[in-house]
Amino acid sequence: MALIAALRAVERATRPYDPEFAAAMARRWAELPEAARTPGQILGRHGVGCEGTHGVFPRCNLKCTPCYHSRDANQVRVDGTHTREQVAAQMALLRELRGPRAHTQLIGGEVSLLAPDDHAAALAIMRDHGREPMSFTHGDFDDDYLTRLALGPDGRRRFARLSFAAHFDKFMYGRRGIERPSDEAALNPYRARFTAMFTRLRREHGVRFFLAHNMTVTPGNVGEVAGVIRDCRAMGYGMFSFQPAAFLGDERRWKEKFRDASPDAVWAEIERGAGTRLDYRVLENGDVRCNRTAYGFYVGRRWYPFLVGDDPRDLAVRAAFFRYFGKVTFTGTPPALLAARVLRVVARHPSVAVTALRWLARTARRVGLRRLARHRMRVRPVTFVMHQFMDADVVAPAWEMMQRGEQAADPRLRGTQERLAACHYAMAHPENGTLVPACVQHAVLDPAENAALRTLLPLVEVRTAGGGPSRTPRTPPEEKT
Repeated sequence: MALIAALRAVERATRPYDPEFAAAMARRWAELPEAARTPGQILGRHGVGCEGTHGVFPRCNLKCTPCYHSRDANQVRVDGTHTREQVAAQMALLRELRGPRAHTQLIGGEVSLLAPDDHAAALAIMRDHGREPMSFTHGDFDDDYLTRLALGPDGRRRFARLSFAAHFDKFMYGRRGIERPSDEAALNPYRARFTAMFTRLRREHGVRFFLAHNMTVTPGNVGEVAGVIRDCRAMGYGMFSFQPAAFLGDERRWKEKFRDASPDAVWAEIERGAGTRLDYRVLENGDVRCNRTAYGFYVGRRWYPFLVGDDPRDLAVRAAFFRYFGKVTFTGTPPALLAARVLRVVARHPSVAVTALRWLARTARRVGLRRLARHRMRVRPVTFVMHQFMDADVVAPAWEMMQRGEQAADPRLRGTQERLAACHYAMAHPENGTLVPACVQHAVLDPAENAALRTLLPLVEVRTAGGGPSRTPRTPPEEKT
């Protein structure tokens, strides 16, 4: 009987599809505007989209131009108890409304201002709710912080894998050792130092990692995007994400005519850095006016796409993937369990194996067998992404009309409504049980939220020994020793 029970447990665990996950994706597909239901659309076919936290630690210790935080964000102290409580509440709502699996970003201000134990607790809460967390940082922290995050007080690993997105650009002021970077290239040693910390962590403690490189693009650095990609492609980043600046957040930090760095101009620079055309219509995440994504890999210094958009055979591979593997929960699934689920799909649909082998052979020919041999079959997956946030002056009225159930007549506002409806990136509000797009959070909700947090978690000004002002957190009564 015990053997039969064990076999039944294995059978249940290796079932390819989770009905709850499949139902969540079906809801997501039904919510998409008709224009977003394209053959390459990922939302509703292999995921529900990304998620992010808000109001959990809004303060940052760098000064960026632009800054998407509201004026009050840096007047809110970082408080571990508040972070844990808010993360738990937001994750519970995301779990309820978006299903059992998703990628979720631990984001707000600077995540390394959290004590390592509080940071680790927040990541654990996210995982407990079926989320695959990624911590957002400016990367200006040390090995000691990373080690204390990854390892518990007993020296044992807290996590088998960590994901971080590090934001580097020359308009971020206050980084240690390089207060005001002269150009993007001056930041390359800091970009390399960041990845080196994780390489050491993996070597010494076996903690795997995924790292994304983020960069805000303005007219002042758009011409340096290609150089950043070329210089940093082999540092260890699995994603390069670029955000053309939008008029969001603290207007005191709007220093340039941001729209001179148009999405097409930024994407052209990304292509120049990659050394090839990047087809962002093969696989889409929401509205392509908001997100452009190219999935592929490096062999040596050359980047190749996983799927070629003008090859019907590759488009057939895309269709087969969505059909047979779209409902498989890749996110957060242990590799061995995922392999078992994939094998069950293949056993049920043997033609999938033939399709996959033909694709593999075709891709190897595109790369070239000599090149693969010369680089010892070392393939480094790297994704290129561009996120285009929208300006506050269009988001606010468009969202207000959507809340009233009204469709805008003005073409610009109507386009904004379409993009909001197809948003790839949601944030949860447990106080009213709703989800909102990230642009709405930053443009409409952040100012009032951070003003309230400034009262709840205030910073106070005290006098230092030398007589100068210093901002320190006010310790709540329950934390005093």
